[in-house]
This record gives sequence, structure tokens and C-alpha cells, in this order.
Amino acid sequence: MSEELLIHPDPLRDFRMESLTFLGRTKDVYVLGEGPAVIVMSEIPGIYQLVADFARRLCAEGFTVWMPHMFGEAGRVPTTGYALASMAKACISKEFYAFSANQSSPIVDWLRSLARHAHEQSGGKGVGAIGMCFTGNFAFNLMLEPSVLAPVLSQPSLPLGKKGGMHIAPDELRCIKARLEDEDLTVLGYCFEGDSFCKKERFDDYQAALGDRFKGTILAAKSARPGTGQPPHSVVTRHLIDEDGEPTRAAVDEIIAFYNLRLK
Repeated sequence: MSEELLIHPDPLRDFRMESLTFLGRTKDVYVLGEGPAVIVMSEIPGIYQLVADFARRLCAEGFTVWMPHMFGEAGRVPTTGYALASMAKACISKEFYAFSANQSSPIVDWLRSLARHAHEQSGGKGVGAIGMCFTGNFAFNLMLEPSVLAPVLSQPSLPLGKKGGMHIAPDELRCIKARLEDEDLTVLGYCFEGDSFCKKERFDDYQAALGDRFKGTILAAKSARPGTGQPPHSVVTRHLIDEDGEPTRAAVDEIIAFYNLRLK
């Protein structure tokens, strides 16, 4: 459990890459597996080994992963310099409103189209989604697409620089709240205590807006994987301790059970 975390380049050869065009914009999407679709949205700096390994785990559980390439260089090792450069580029991109609390990022419209396409291709009752860090809030925003039934927010970090905020327009929030009630759906969220990017106040805002439709879990900082060189942050990737009895492993198991319940 205490050994140094080693991350290697990942060529993603087991995935098939599809270039998909929606709303006049084309992006590469890495696809793997069979069964209902789950949209896996990577954390900064982009798709890397541990994000891909989480996607592979979902595939082994009987899901088709659709993993859009939104920033960075797919498969590259996430060094500190690379992560900072990727973050800076994303923050000034017209596709992301990184500092806005009451407005969704434009890229969410494209992601909703991807979810609709993935459902058509993969079948099942609907689509799951998980966003991580910079993309964490997007899993919630995607619920304006009717096929999305199972959103998971892993350390949602937008808006940057604010303790709270949900990164969604008020009218969109009203529509999603009504849908959660009408269809008896829930939203899962995970973060570590003391996370400087996803503070408790953000989960408090989701709880206040959604009530018992939001199931937020704040993990103890001491439950994070040591030896990463970073404070506890990435619940299902860098700071996951993949062992029975560990809180982060329990979180992954809960996410898989959530997808099984909603999508199969």
C-alpha cells in the first residue's frame, strides 16, 4: 500500500478510437467494452494510464466505455509541468467556463450529443457518466440529456477558485431537479476531506439544491493512497487504494453497483 505510485505511458491500444462530429465539432473518443454505455471524462491533464485503467475496470463489469479526448495528449504520463500546461490551456479555452458558478461549459452540449449517440450504439436502459476534477461537474450537467440516468461526480472542481458553486445555469438546474424527482434518480459525489479543489462547501451546495437526490461521500484524507507526491484528490485514480476494506475501493464498488442498478 505504501510503495511509490508508478504511472507509465499508455498507448490505449485495446481501445478503438472514433472521431465523432456533433454540433459541428469533431473530437476523438476512445471506446471499449460491451454493454450499456458509460461516459468517462478524464481529469487534468487528460487521459492517462490510471483513468484508462478505471475505464477498463468498467468494461470488465459489462459496460461500454466512451472516453472523450478533451484536453492534453492521450496516454501521456501526467507530470507536474504537463498538468499545469494542460490546466492553463483548458482555462482559456472557449469550450470551458472554468471560473463560472452559474453557467455550464459549452463543451457539455457536445458531451450530451455523445451520450445520446453512445446510448443508441450500446443499448441498455440508459447511460452512466463520471467526471473527474475539472470535468467532475459535467456528469451532472449531462442529465439534460434524457438517456443519462447515472451521474457520478468525482472531486468536481469547477468553478475554480470558489469554495462552493455547481457550475450550472439556474434554468438547467431547475430542469434537472424536476427530472430527478419525476424519474426517481440520484446523483453520486465523492471527494476527500481537505481537498483544495473540491471543498466541502461544494457538496453542501449540491445537497442544498438536490436534497436526498444527492448522495455525497467525503472520504477521510488518511484513506487516500500514500506515495503519490500529491495531497488527497483523485478518488478513483491516483489516490485509490485498490484493496478490500479500503474506503476508496468501497467507493469504486459503489459506483459500479450504481451503474448496474440504473443501466442494466
